[in-house]
Amino acid sequence: MLRRSLLVAILVMAAIPGAALAQVTPAQGSVPPDDTQVIRVGAVLFADWTRTIAPTTTDAAGQTYSPNAFNVTRAYINVTGNISHRVSYRFTPDITREGGTGSSLLGSLTYRVKYAYGQYSLDDWTGANFRQTWVRFGIQQTPYIDGQEGVYRYRFQGTVFTERDGGLSSADAGVSAHTNLPNNYGDVHVGVYNGEGYSRVEVNDQKAVMTRVTIRPFPTSNFTLKGLRVTGFYVGDHVMRNAERNRAVAGVLYEHKWFNAGFDWMQNRDQANPTAATIKSGGWSVFATPFFKEKGNGPEMLLRYDSWNTDKSLDQDRQRTIVGFAYWFPHPGGASTAAVMLDYELVNFKGFPSTPANAQQKRLAVHGLINF
Repeated sequence: MLRRSLLVAILVMAAIPGAALAQVTPAQGSVPPDDTQVIRVGAVLFADWTRTIAPTTTDAAGQTYSPNAFNVTRAYINVTGNISHRVSYRFTPDITREGGTGSSLLGSLTYRVKYAYGQYSLDDWTGANFRQTWVRFGIQQTPYIDGQEGVYRYRFQGTVFTERDGGLSSADAGVSAHTNLPNNYGDVHVGVYNGEGYSRVEVNDQKAVMTRVTIRPFPTSNFTLKGLRVTGFYVGDHVMRNAERNRAVAGVLYEHKWFNAGFDWMQNRDQANPTAATIKSGGWSVFATPFFKEKGNGPEMLLRYDSWNTDKSLDQDRQRTIVGFAYWFPHPGGASTAAVMLDYELVNFKGFPSTPANAQQKRLAVHGLINF
Protein backbone atom coordinates (compact mmCIF):
# COMPACT_ATOMS: atom_id res chain seq x y z
CA MET A 1 0.00 0.00 0.00
CA LEU A 2 2.86 2.40 0.79
CA ARG A 3 4.32 2.01 -2.70
CA ARG A 4 0.98 2.59 -4.37
CA SER A 5 0.25 5.65 -2.25
CA LEU A 6 3.64 7.20 -3.02
CA LEU A 7 3.29 6.48 -6.71
CA VAL A 8 -0.21 8.00 -6.82
CA ALA A 9 1.01 11.07 -4.93
CA ILE A 10 3.89 11.64 -7.34
CA LEU A 11 1.72 11.22 -10.41
CA VAL A 12 -0.92 13.57 -8.98
CA MET A 13 1.78 16.18 -8.35
CA ALA A 14 2.83 15.88 -11.97
CA ALA A 15 -0.71 16.15 -13.27
CA ILE A 16 -2.08 18.98 -11.13
CA PRO A 17 -0.14 21.96 -12.59
CA GLY A 18 -1.22 21.36 -16.14
CA ALA A 19 -4.70 20.01 -15.55
CA ALA A 20 -6.20 21.44 -12.39
CA LEU A 21 -4.52 24.75 -11.61
CA ALA A 22 -5.19 28.00 -13.33
CA GLN A 23 -2.52 29.69 -15.42
CA VAL A 24 -0.25 31.79 -13.21
CA THR A 25 -0.33 35.37 -14.41
CA PRO A 26 2.54 37.64 -13.37
CA ALA A 27 1.50 40.55 -11.18
CA GLN A 28 1.55 44.00 -12.67
CA GLY A 29 5.10 45.37 -12.69
CA SER A 30 6.71 41.94 -12.06
CA VAL A 31 9.21 40.34 -14.42
CA PRO A 32 7.62 37.47 -16.39
CA PRO A 33 9.45 34.12 -16.41
CA ASP A 34 11.96 33.51 -19.18
CA ASP A 35 10.52 30.93 -21.59
CA THR A 36 13.38 31.13 -24.07
CA GLN A 37 14.17 27.66 -25.37
CA VAL A 38 17.77 26.66 -24.65
CA ILE A 39 19.91 23.66 -25.51
CA ARG A 40 23.34 23.04 -23.97
CA VAL A 41 25.99 20.46 -24.81
CA GLY A 42 28.80 19.43 -22.51
CA ALA A 43 30.99 16.43 -21.76
CA VAL A 44 32.63 14.54 -18.91
CA LEU A 45 35.79 12.44 -19.33
CA PHE A 46 37.37 10.09 -16.80
CA ALA A 47 40.68 8.58 -17.90
CA ASP A 48 43.36 6.72 -15.96
CA TRP A 49 46.49 4.63 -15.98
CA THR A 50 46.27 1.86 -13.37
CA ARG A 51 48.92 -0.61 -12.27
CA THR A 52 47.83 -3.62 -10.21
CA ILE A 53 50.73 -4.23 -7.83
CA ALA A 54 49.03 -7.23 -6.21
CA PRO A 55 47.91 -9.81 -6.96
CA THR A 56 50.18 -10.53 -9.89
CA THR A 57 49.07 -12.73 -12.78
CA THR A 58 50.63 -15.16 -15.23
CA ASP A 59 50.65 -14.93 -19.03
CA ALA A 60 50.33 -17.77 -21.56
CA ALA A 61 54.08 -18.42 -21.40
CA GLY A 62 54.01 -18.82 -17.62
CA GLN A 63 55.64 -15.45 -16.95
CA THR A 64 54.49 -13.46 -13.90
CA TYR A 65 53.61 -9.79 -14.35
CA SER A 66 51.74 -6.92 -12.71
CA PRO A 67 48.86 -5.83 -14.98
CA ASN A 68 48.74 -2.18 -16.02
CA ALA A 69 46.55 -0.39 -18.54
CA PHE A 70 45.39 2.96 -19.85
CA ASN A 71 41.61 3.23 -19.49
CA VAL A 72 38.68 5.50 -20.28
CA THR A 73 36.09 4.70 -17.63
CA ARG A 74 33.62 7.44 -18.44
CA ALA A 75 32.90 9.55 -21.50
CA TYR A 76 29.61 11.42 -21.12
CA ILE A 77 28.01 13.68 -23.67
CA ASN A 78 25.53 15.82 -21.74
CA VAL A 79 22.65 17.32 -23.68
CA THR A 80 20.45 19.49 -21.46
CA GLY A 81 17.96 22.24 -22.14
CA ASN A 82 14.66 23.97 -21.51
CA ILE A 83 11.43 23.87 -23.48
CA SER A 84 10.08 26.59 -21.18
CA HIS A 85 10.77 27.77 -17.63
CA ARG A 86 8.75 24.78 -16.44
CA VAL A 87 9.83 21.98 -18.77
CA SER A 88 13.47 20.86 -19.00
CA TYR A 89 15.28 17.71 -20.07
CA ARG A 90 18.55 15.79 -20.02
CA PHE A 91 19.97 13.13 -22.31
CA THR A 92 23.35 11.57 -21.45
CA PRO A 93 24.93 8.63 -23.25
CA ASP A 94 27.84 6.93 -21.48
CA ILE A 95 30.46 4.38 -22.47
CA THR A 96 30.86 0.85 -21.14
CA ARG A 97 33.19 -2.01 -21.97
CA GLU A 98 31.34 -4.64 -24.02
CA GLY A 99 31.60 -7.97 -22.24
CA GLY A 100 28.90 -10.05 -23.92
CA THR A 101 30.05 -13.57 -24.78
CA GLY A 102 30.00 -14.09 -28.54
CA SER A 103 29.53 -10.39 -29.30
CA SER A 104 31.44 -9.06 -32.31
CA LEU A 105 32.11 -5.97 -30.15
CA LEU A 106 33.64 -7.94 -27.27
CA GLY A 107 36.17 -5.70 -25.53
CA SER A 108 35.07 -2.55 -27.37
CA LEU A 109 33.87 0.64 -25.71
CA THR A 110 30.20 1.03 -26.59
CA TYR A 111 27.68 3.75 -25.76
CA ARG A 112 24.64 3.24 -23.56
CA VAL A 113 22.08 5.62 -22.07
CA LYS A 114 22.89 6.81 -18.53
CA TYR A 115 20.31 9.59 -18.20
CA ALA A 116 17.23 10.35 -20.31
CA TYR A 117 14.49 12.25 -18.54
CA GLY A 118 12.07 15.14 -18.66
CA GLN A 119 11.50 17.44 -15.69
CA TYR A 120 8.49 19.58 -14.84
CA SER A 121 9.04 22.46 -12.41
CA LEU A 122 6.34 23.22 -9.81
CA ASP A 123 8.01 26.39 -8.49
CA ASP A 124 5.25 28.58 -9.92
CA TRP A 125 2.84 26.99 -7.43
CA THR A 126 5.02 26.12 -4.42
CA GLY A 127 6.31 29.66 -3.94
CA ALA A 128 9.55 30.97 -2.47
CA ASN A 129 9.54 28.67 0.56
CA PHE A 130 9.78 25.44 -1.46
CA ARG A 131 12.16 26.11 -4.34
CA GLN A 132 13.52 23.42 -6.67
CA THR A 133 10.21 21.58 -6.55
CA TRP A 134 9.90 19.33 -9.56
CA VAL A 135 8.78 15.98 -10.96
CA ARG A 136 11.01 13.84 -13.22
CA PHE A 137 10.17 10.93 -15.46
CA GLY A 138 12.67 8.67 -17.23
CA ILE A 139 16.16 7.33 -16.55
CA GLN A 140 17.47 9.66 -13.85
CA GLN A 141 19.75 10.03 -10.84
CA THR A 142 18.82 8.03 -7.77
CA PRO A 143 18.36 10.20 -4.66
CA TYR A 144 21.22 9.27 -2.33
CA ILE A 145 24.24 9.11 -4.62
CA ASP A 146 23.17 12.24 -6.48
CA GLY A 147 22.92 14.14 -3.19
CA GLN A 148 26.29 12.90 -1.95
CA GLU A 149 28.38 13.56 -5.03
CA GLY A 150 27.92 17.31 -4.77
CA VAL A 151 30.28 17.09 -1.76
CA TYR A 152 32.30 13.97 -2.64
CA ARG A 153 33.87 15.11 -5.94
CA TYR A 154 36.18 12.15 -6.59
CA ARG A 155 33.98 9.80 -8.58
CA PHE A 156 36.70 9.94 -11.23
CA GLN A 157 38.84 7.88 -8.82
CA GLY A 158 36.04 5.37 -8.24
CA THR A 159 32.42 5.06 -7.19
CA VAL A 160 31.18 6.02 -3.72
CA PHE A 161 30.92 3.43 -0.93
CA THR A 162 27.14 2.90 -1.18
CA GLU A 163 27.50 2.03 -4.85
CA ARG A 164 30.80 0.12 -4.86
CA ASP A 165 30.06 -2.04 -1.81
CA GLY A 166 26.42 -1.42 -0.96
CA GLY A 167 24.93 -2.22 -4.34
CA LEU A 168 23.10 1.07 -4.98
CA SER A 169 22.89 2.28 -8.57
CA SER A 170 23.61 5.92 -9.44
CA ALA A 171 20.72 5.98 -11.96
CA ASP A 172 17.52 4.08 -12.68
CA ALA A 173 14.31 4.40 -14.68
CA GLY A 174 11.31 5.75 -12.80
CA VAL A 175 9.37 8.79 -11.63
CA SER A 176 10.41 11.01 -8.72
CA ALA A 177 9.62 14.27 -6.97
CA HIS A 178 11.89 16.72 -5.14
CA THR A 179 11.53 19.86 -3.07
CA ASN A 180 13.76 22.07 -0.94
CA LEU A 181 12.70 22.73 2.63
CA PRO A 182 12.03 26.35 3.66
CA ASN A 183 14.95 28.60 4.59
CA ASN A 184 17.54 26.15 3.23
CA TYR A 185 16.93 23.60 6.00
CA GLY A 186 17.42 20.72 3.58
CA ASP A 187 15.52 18.85 0.90
CA VAL A 188 13.39 15.77 0.23
CA HIS A 189 13.61 13.45 -2.80
CA VAL A 190 11.24 10.47 -3.21
CA GLY A 191 10.68 8.24 -6.22
CA VAL A 192 9.45 4.94 -7.60
CA TYR A 193 12.05 3.14 -9.75
CA ASN A 194 12.46 -0.20 -11.49
CA GLY A 195 15.06 -1.12 -8.90
CA GLU A 196 17.43 -2.90 -11.31
CA GLY A 197 19.61 0.12 -12.11
CA TYR A 198 20.05 1.92 -15.42
CA SER A 199 22.21 -0.84 -16.95
CA ARG A 200 19.66 -3.64 -16.53
CA VAL A 201 16.16 -4.31 -17.80
CA GLU A 202 13.20 -4.63 -15.41
CA VAL A 203 12.57 -8.34 -14.83
CA ASN A 204 9.18 -8.38 -13.07
CA ASP A 205 6.40 -6.25 -11.56
CA GLN A 206 8.29 -5.21 -8.40
CA LYS A 207 9.31 -1.58 -7.94
CA ALA A 208 11.76 0.16 -5.60
CA VAL A 209 10.49 3.06 -3.49
CA MET A 210 13.43 5.35 -2.63
CA THR A 211 13.18 8.13 -0.07
CA ARG A 212 15.91 10.58 0.93
CA VAL A 213 15.48 13.29 3.58
CA THR A 214 18.41 15.67 4.14
CA ILE A 215 18.46 18.18 6.99
CA ARG A 216 20.76 21.20 7.36
CA PRO A 217 20.50 21.87 11.12
CA PHE A 218 22.21 25.28 11.03
CA PRO A 219 21.66 26.85 7.58
CA THR A 220 21.96 30.45 8.81
CA SER A 221 24.62 29.87 11.48
CA ASN A 222 28.30 30.75 11.28
CA PHE A 223 30.41 29.05 8.63
CA THR A 224 31.64 26.32 10.98
CA LEU A 225 28.15 24.84 11.43
CA LYS A 226 26.52 25.95 8.20
CA GLY A 227 28.13 23.19 6.13
CA LEU A 228 26.65 20.29 8.14
CA ARG A 229 24.07 17.95 6.53
CA VAL A 230 22.43 14.85 8.00
CA THR A 231 20.69 12.39 5.68
CA GLY A 232 18.42 9.39 6.03
CA PHE A 233 17.76 7.18 3.01
CA TYR A 234 15.69 4.02 2.53
CA VAL A 235 14.97 1.71 -0.39
CA GLY A 236 12.02 -0.68 -0.10
CA ASP A 237 12.27 -3.22 -2.93
CA HIS A 238 11.81 -6.90 -3.79
CA VAL A 239 13.81 -9.25 -6.00
CA MET A 240 10.45 -10.90 -6.67
CA ARG A 241 7.17 -10.92 -4.80
CA ASN A 242 7.73 -11.75 -1.08
CA ALA A 243 11.53 -11.71 -1.47
CA GLU A 244 12.87 -8.49 0.05
CA ARG A 245 15.72 -6.30 -1.19
CA ASN A 246 15.94 -3.37 1.22
CA ARG A 247 18.66 -0.79 1.88
CA ALA A 248 18.96 1.74 4.71
CA VAL A 249 21.61 4.47 4.83
CA ALA A 250 22.44 7.14 7.40
CA GLY A 251 24.92 9.74 6.26
CA VAL A 252 26.64 12.90 7.46
CA LEU A 253 28.30 15.40 5.13
CA TYR A 254 30.32 18.44 6.14
CA GLU A 255 31.66 21.27 3.98
CA HIS A 256 34.30 23.67 5.30
CA LYS A 257 36.62 26.23 3.82
CA TRP A 258 39.59 23.90 4.26
CA PHE A 259 38.06 20.44 3.72
CA ASN A 260 35.02 18.33 2.90
CA ALA A 261 34.22 15.20 4.91
CA GLY A 262 31.56 12.52 5.14
CA PHE A 263 30.43 9.37 6.92
CA ASP A 264 28.08 6.62 5.69
CA TRP A 265 26.50 3.75 7.61
CA MET A 266 24.59 1.22 5.46
CA GLN A 267 22.55 -1.92 6.17
CA ASN A 268 21.08 -4.30 3.54
CA ARG A 269 18.57 -7.16 3.67
CA ASP A 270 18.34 -9.57 0.71
CA GLN A 271 16.41 -12.72 -0.15
CA ALA A 272 17.13 -14.68 -3.33
CA ASN A 273 13.54 -16.01 -3.35
CA PRO A 274 10.55 -16.13 -0.95
CA THR A 275 11.74 -19.28 0.83
CA ALA A 276 15.42 -18.34 1.05
CA ALA A 277 17.06 -17.08 4.23
CA THR A 278 17.49 -13.33 4.59
CA ILE A 279 21.11 -12.25 4.12
CA LYS A 280 22.03 -9.22 6.21
CA SER A 281 25.02 -7.19 5.07
CA GLY A 282 26.34 -3.79 5.96
CA GLY A 283 29.23 -1.52 6.72
CA TRP A 284 30.51 2.00 7.01
CA SER A 285 32.75 4.49 5.25
CA VAL A 286 34.51 7.74 6.11
CA PHE A 287 36.28 10.23 3.84
CA ALA A 288 37.99 13.60 4.00
CA THR A 289 39.30 15.86 1.22
CA PRO A 290 41.62 18.55 2.63
CA PHE A 291 42.19 21.64 0.47
CA PHE A 292 45.63 23.24 0.57
CA LYS A 293 44.48 26.39 -1.23
CA GLU A 294 40.74 26.45 -1.91
CA LYS A 295 38.15 23.93 -3.03
CA GLY A 296 38.51 23.11 -6.71
CA ASN A 297 41.60 25.27 -7.21
CA GLY A 298 45.04 23.84 -6.57
CA PRO A 299 46.30 20.88 -4.51
CA GLU A 300 43.97 18.62 -2.54
CA MET A 301 44.02 15.17 -0.91
CA LEU A 302 41.57 12.27 -0.79
CA LEU A 303 41.58 10.12 2.35
CA ARG A 304 38.99 7.33 2.52
CA TYR A 305 38.35 4.10 4.41
CA ASP A 306 35.53 1.58 3.71
CA SER A 307 34.54 -1.50 5.70
CA TRP A 308 31.90 -3.91 4.36
CA ASN A 309 30.55 -7.16 5.81
CA THR A 310 29.01 -9.21 2.99
CA ASP A 311 27.13 -11.53 5.38
CA LYS A 312 26.65 -10.65 9.06
CA SER A 313 26.33 -14.31 9.99
CA LEU A 314 30.02 -14.59 9.07
CA ASP A 315 32.93 -12.62 10.52
CA GLN A 316 34.19 -11.37 7.16
CA ASP A 317 35.08 -7.78 6.29
CA ARG A 318 36.26 -6.27 3.03
CA GLN A 319 38.38 -3.26 3.97
CA ARG A 320 39.43 -0.58 1.50
CA THR A 321 41.90 2.27 2.06
CA ILE A 322 42.39 5.04 -0.52
CA VAL A 323 45.02 7.79 -0.33
CA GLY A 324 45.28 10.28 -3.17
CA PHE A 325 47.03 13.55 -4.04
CA ALA A 326 45.12 15.70 -6.53
CA TYR A 327 45.60 18.96 -8.38
CA TRP A 328 42.56 20.91 -9.63
CA PHE A 329 43.50 23.24 -12.45
CA PRO A 330 42.36 26.87 -12.13
CA HIS A 331 39.32 27.73 -14.23
CA PRO A 332 38.82 31.51 -13.97
CA GLY A 333 35.41 32.73 -15.04
CA GLY A 334 34.03 29.35 -16.12
CA ALA A 335 32.17 26.30 -14.88
CA SER A 336 34.47 23.78 -16.61
CA THR A 337 36.78 21.75 -14.39
CA ALA A 338 39.90 19.65 -14.85
CA ALA A 339 41.87 17.63 -12.31
CA VAL A 340 44.57 14.97 -12.08
CA MET A 341 45.27 12.66 -9.16
CA LEU A 342 47.88 10.10 -8.11
CA ASP A 343 46.30 7.57 -5.76
CA TYR A 344 46.98 4.29 -4.00
CA GLU A 345 44.25 1.76 -3.15
CA LEU A 346 44.60 -1.17 -0.74
CA VAL A 347 41.89 -3.83 -0.27
CA ASN A 348 42.09 -6.49 2.45
CA PHE A 349 39.74 -9.45 2.97
CA LYS A 350 39.60 -10.08 6.72
CA GLY A 351 38.19 -13.47 7.74
CA PHE A 352 37.59 -14.67 4.16
CA PRO A 353 38.76 -18.10 2.94
CA SER A 354 42.30 -18.02 1.56
CA THR A 355 41.56 -18.14 -2.18
CA PRO A 356 42.89 -16.15 -5.16
CA ALA A 357 39.63 -14.19 -5.28
CA ASN A 358 40.25 -12.99 -1.71
CA ALA A 359 43.91 -12.13 -2.09
CA GLN A 360 45.08 -8.69 -0.98
CA GLN A 361 44.73 -6.04 -3.70
CA LYS A 362 47.10 -3.12 -4.25
CA ARG A 363 46.66 -0.58 -7.04
CA LEU A 364 48.58 2.54 -8.03
CA ALA A 365 46.86 4.87 -10.47
CA VAL A 366 46.88 8.25 -12.15
CA HIS A 367 43.31 9.49 -12.65
CA GLY A 368 42.21 12.45 -14.76
CA LEU A 369 38.99 14.45 -15.01
CA ILE A 370 37.72 16.89 -17.63
CA ASN A 371 34.23 18.34 -17.24
CA PHE A 372 32.88 21.07 -19.51
